[in-house]
Amino acid sequence: MLLTSAQAQTAVQPEQAYAENIQIGLSTDRITITTDFSGADLTIFGALNDVDPQFARQNRYDVVVVLEGPARPVVVRRKDRVLGMWINTQSETFVNVPISYSVATTRPLQDIAQPATYQRLSLGADYMYLQPRDRDALPITIEEFTAALRERKETTGLYSERIGGVQFLSPNLFRATLELAPNVPLGTHRARAFLFKQGLFVRETSAYLAIQKSGLEQSIYRAAHDYSLLYGIFAVALAIVTGWLGRLIFSRD
Repeated sequence: MLLTSAQAQTAVQPEQAYAENIQIGLSTDRITITTDFSGADLTIFGALNDVDPQFARQNRYDVVVVLEGPARPVVVRRKDRVLGMWINTQSETFVNVPISYSVATTRPLQDIAQPATYQRLSLGADYMYLQPRDRDALPITIEEFTAALRERKETTGLYSERIGGVQFLSPNLFRATLELAPNVPLGTHRARAFLFKQGLFVRETSAYLAIQKSGLEQSIYRAAHDYSLLYGIFAVALAIVTGWLGRLIFSRD
């Protein structure tokens, strides 16, 4: 069978390849909170570049946005009943654990990619890699303490997930709404955005956000961290003077 020149050109023309990319932008790189802060929503805007227009129109791209708080060592303890009393019998220390971890997704994570993909990316509270300090502990023990750590973080509201928190405003633009808990930690937070296409991870990008106290609270917070010894001495002295003045004022002759 003979092909026309147009048909032959179409037959040999390779399928167009797209180098999808993702970008996010924060309206501010610094958030100041007060002592009466009761939680808030953080909005992050993003854009997709060089995407397949057909896939974009059919909403076949997925985005997961994460806000990770500062990492700290965390000790998890287990209490057992001994001689009628509940006491700490065993503990496990995890290193570099994000104090807070908020997730927003276009769909439920199980509908976007396979668990192995999330484990490789350390993405999501259930798939985040938590490194134990004692690597010689039994795997079942590490798994037990890891589950307890995640449960404690979720109970306190520091680990949260918002399904549908990422919404496409157009085929290329999206908006992510993340939850800031009332007890959100101070310090530098990292916003990360992950792009998926048909269940496959494509690209990641990140930005940084500083959360700090305002006014007098921020000054006290900095003094407590930068001059911890002097701050401790001053706090003890202030408590002694306050107690002495209170005794003079309310003492009865």
